[in-house]
Amino acid sequence: MQAAVADPALCGIGWRHGHEAELLERRPPLPFIEVHSENYFQPGGAALQTLMLAREHYPVSLHGVGLSLGSASGLDAGHLDRLARLAERVQPLRISDHASFARVPMEGQVLHGADLLPVPFSRRCLDRMVSQVQQAQERLRQPLLVENLSAYLAWTPEAEEGPLAEVEFLDQLCRRSGCGLLLDLNNLMVNALNRHGGAWEPAQQDCLDWVQALHGVPGEIHLAGHSRQQGLIVDDHGDHVADPVWRLYRQTLRHFGRVIPTLIEWDTRLPPLDLLLAEARRADEIAAEVLQDRAPQPQARHALGH
Repeated sequence: MQAAVADPALCGIGWRHGHEAELLERRPPLPFIEVHSENYFQPGGAALQTLMLAREHYPVSLHGVGLSLGSASGLDAGHLDRLARLAERVQPLRISDHASFARVPMEGQVLHGADLLPVPFSRRCLDRMVSQVQQAQERLRQPLLVENLSAYLAWTPEAEEGPLAEVEFLDQLCRRSGCGLLLDLNNLMVNALNRHGGAWEPAQQDCLDWVQALHGVPGEIHLAGHSRQQGLIVDDHGDHVADPVWRLYRQTLRHFGRVIPTLIEWDTRLPPLDLLLAEARRADEIAAEVLQDRAPQPQARHALGH
């Protein structure tokens, strides 16, 4: 049985092992669930069997961490093939990964790091990533969403490499490759807070300026919690969404004038399911308020629906 795609005005949650049994038993109404793609690359086993049970009740979004779309070593064909086979089986609502790299050449071989490392925001890197995103999309037979990264270091491209602002880099990536943007508002906030020494007000303004510089509407939004560790703001997905991130979410929806599919990410210090569902309901409530505030005139209702 195929689950129908629910109203994208509602907020989904990450499908995590600690909640699987309760979710399958209770089946709370959710527009979609998101899973980490690489956890289901094995062709059999309990994990994939459980995911297919969930797929009977919820549309699934596949969110990966291993495509290494910005790698100068090129894409890992085996990784891409495994993702394509999973997508053929799951028929996902969306497939996403990050604007990052993890594959590097070393001593005649290619090594894969266990982290999401930032790419240089340059025209040279943009050209490479456009090509590799297109390669992935051709193999997957559907557009990707590419997520902005939380990063604790940054490259400084040389002038001849054509340095770009992050938002311009991602904007051009979407336009040239045909991919969409997965806008992680918590990642934006973490980066801005670290730039401003943890000061909320300038960080909030930086994030809003970033969002308003986008030319296209994001295909999905991620919301998550973060923590402060030894003076650094860390994107650990281990707490409630912070109030400034909720404010940024409201401002983002108001800016685009529409509701965007949204996901609550909570991966560490996993809470009771009801608490996670309450976070999703809060996103629903904010989206409903914004949609009501931006209610179109009667003759424009049909256009808004698309």
